[in-house]
Parts: sequence; C-alpha cells; structure tokens
Amino acid sequence: MSAECLPADFEGLRAPVVVACSGGADSIGLLVLASDAGLAPVAVHVDHGLRPDSADDARVVATAADALGVPWQSVRVELAPGGNLEARARTERYRVLQDAREQLGASAILVAHTADDQAETVVLNLLRGSASAGLAGMADRRGFIARPVLRVRRAALRTVASTRGLPVVDDPTNADTRWRRAWIRHEVLPMLEHGAQRDLVPVLARQADVFRSESDFLDELGDELLAHAVADVTAKGPNVENPSVGGPGVHALRAAPVVVTRRALRRWLGGPPPSADEVERVLAIVRGDRVACELAGGRRVSRVGGRLQLERARQLP
Repeated sequence: MSAECLPADFEGLRAPVVVACSGGADSIGLLVLASDAGLAPVAVHVDHGLRPDSADDARVVATAADALGVPWQSVRVELAPGGNLEARARTERYRVLQDAREQLGASAILVAHTADDQAETVVLNLLRGSASAGLAGMADRRGFIARPVLRVRRAALRTVASTRGLPVVDDPTNADTRWRRAWIRHEVLPMLEHGAQRDLVPVLARQADVFRSESDFLDELGDELLAHAVADVTAKGPNVENPSVGGPGVHALRAAPVVVTRRALRRWLGGPPPSADEVERVLAIVRGDRVACELAGGRRVSRVGGRLQLERARQLP
C-alpha cells in the first residue's frame, strides 16, 4: 500500500521530516507513507523507560526503518517519580523530537494521530470539562507539529504496516483500561456506538473540525482584543503606579462581549491552559469584584493601575 492509497495530508511539507515512531502499527504506517511520499523521513524513537521491555521497541523501529531504507535514532529519557506521568512523558517526548528536528534541519515533526485518536480526544476533553478549544481536539498543524493522517482511520493506517510485512510493537498499556484514553477506546466509545447504533468516530471528528474553525476565529478576536486593550491603556499615558506593568487594560476587556474577553484572557494567560473556573476568577478582577487571584502553575494575576498583571512563580519572592 502506497501513500496514494490513503488521504494523508503531506501538503506544504518538504524533506526531510522527523517521524515520531513508537514502533506501534500507527507510527510505522506513517513512516511508510512518508517514505513513499519522498519526504526523506527520519524515524525518532523516544524510550521513556516506563516498561521493563521498552528497549525492545527501539529494535522494532530499527528493523522497520532499515527495511524501508530510512535513518533512525532512539533517545532514552529519565522521568522522575511523581504524578501526572502521562503529561510529563509527553512533554519530554516532544522536547526530544524538537531537538531532533533542529539538528536535522527537518521541516516538521510528523505524528501518527488518526481520526480514531481525534474522536477519543474529543470525548476525553469533554470529560475534563474543556471548553470549545478542547472539544476542537487536535489540529492538523500546530507550529512544527503535523498530523498528516488525522482524517485516516486507525485500521486503514495499520494495514499499511502489515501489508509491507513490517514488525510492530503491541504496547500492552493501550489495552489497559486503567488509563483513561484506553478506557474511552475500549469501553466508552463502543458503548456509545452501541446505543447510537452508528460509527461515532466520523461524527466526533467532524464536530472537532467545526469547533476548531470556531475556536480559531475566537482566537483571532481574542488576539485583536488583547492588542486593543494594551494599546488603549498605553495611549492614556504611562502607568504611574507601576510603569513596568504592560498587561491589557481592564476597561477595554470589560467593554467587549464576555465570550471574546474570556478567549482573550485565555490567550494572555498562556500555559498551563487555565480552567474555566480560573478564567472566571480573572474575569472577576476585570469587573472589579476582586483584586487578585492565584492560578495553577504558580501564577498570580492582579490589577494594577487599570491593567492586569501576571506574575509567575519564578518572579515571586
């Protein structure tokens, strides 16, 4: 099976590219498609050391890459004990992939998220109480990250690897329903599909596309409001109470529709993404109902001289 057989979106990409390759059937399938498309892929495997046999995955990646005639590398990372293991592993994985992209001069990092992954992400974010940005799921492109098979079904992508006779890793954690994504994949979505009597993956993926376009539009409005809020208060003269404060002015934020103000505040706060409750607390500062609040990530928002001020943990005494 070649790249032409699946609706993979390689438009705008140039050789070489980095392919995030766990050794699973999805990532090996993407490696095949990228190679067939002439993108000179480099398979990069990240070993988190979370399983005793995790080093075996690198050997599977090496075997598949050698069979395709593409270069590969494996990088071991060490994760300190503690909570939020999945998120920390993901952060380290993308750090390694970005380092590889820079070293190779690659145009993008390709990840093998499929339409099924998109549907699972929408349900996962719904359970987390995410707003429209979360229900938009994953973007096709975000910076150097590209998801060229986001509209391809998982079964079709996995057929690519099996058709070529390439080895793949069968990660047991993908079937362990103690992990929330695996629980959604193996229990929640099948139950919903049984009740709905239809395949929900296309439905959820299509809804994600709708939310994505609406969320992107709100991002644009939020950015415009932020620029106006900063310019508006700057035009009134320097902040005599605290000249170093350069945040948005609360007057312009109050005057805008609240849905746009919420999005502007999310954009201004940055990461980690604020919860809906945290955005409402900052909104209360804008309205003048409170003077300051603490947010996740060691952040503190206050109002100084008609502007919002954001302090991060390393800035605080």
